Amino acid sequence: MNWFKRLTGGLNKTASGIKNSIGSIFKGNKLDVTKLESLEEQLISCDIGIDISEKLVKKLKSENLKSDSSQDEILLKLSKSIEEILSPVSKSLEINENHKPHVIVLVGVNGTGKTTTAGKMAAQFKNQGKTVLLSACDTFRAAAIEQLEVWADRAGVEIVSAEKGSDPAALAYKSLVKAIDEKIDVLIVDTAGRLQVKSELMEELKKIIRVLGKNLGGSPHDRVIVLDGATGQNAHSQVTEFSKAVDISGMIVTKLDGSAKGGIVVSLAKNFGIPIHSVGVGESLEDLDQFDAEEYSRAIVGLEKD
Repeated sequence: MNWFKRLTGGLNKTASGIKNSIGSIFKGNKLDVTKLESLEEQLISCDIGIDISEKLVKKLKSENLKSDSSQDEILLKLSKSIEEILSPVSKSLEINENHKPHVIVLVGVNGTGKTTTAGKMAAQFKNQGKTVLLSACDTFRAAAIEQLEVWADRAGVEIVSAEKGSDPAALAYKSLVKAIDEKIDVLIVDTAGRLQVKSELMEELKKIIRVLGKNLGGSPHDRVIVLDGATGQNAHSQVTEFSKAVDISGMIVTKLDGSAKGGIVVSLAKNFGIPIHSVGVGESLEDLDQFDAEEYSRAIVGLEKD
């Protein structure tokens, strides 16, 4: 199955809601423009956000839709408007060949899929011919260390880990020294999930960032927040608080499969303007791929690719 089919399958609930809403504004085959407000309510319910939903519907109204406009015509116009919002943040995570290693730190709250994402990224970079080192800095959970070790074995990359309860900043330092000595291309640091309201844990995260920067100027080169796509509007507060702590440079949105909240990606793009590198729709390696504004815009309204 190709990526676009995986994406449309994952966003099926979101797309179905939008398509059903548009279907309801037709009387027979005739479009009733006065009922477009029902579409606005549906867009809000899939977490696109109130202001953005209002603007999207307002733009549709300005298109001078005719009574004989088809459902697909409306979906296409809607998808184009969504694409305009997403295009500025559709940026892949590029590895700078001048950095040895290029350091990526993954952050976020508990349960967003950071460890799985770290493993998938490692496998993808390895497939691109890069050497990769994983750093298991989620030392609070033995299960996280074991999970990352499984991914490291699967991807054929090295991992630096320590016993549960070890100092994560010290482990990050040890990983960086190894990566520098061995001229590794990419170092991916998996950090423990932490609630954005827990100040002591956020301080620990800042310490990891400081240790890396002190020992390799300019690092970490990417500070990526991993967000659970089913979280909805709570993702906004996560981005806000983590940005204060570690100056977030990019986002990865996971667990969009089966969610009716796929609009959160649009809301995040509009409100933060932070690059979205990848989106995920499942657990397998193939279920995380580069974010593409056009593909996502079509998938979220249930349109096939051109």
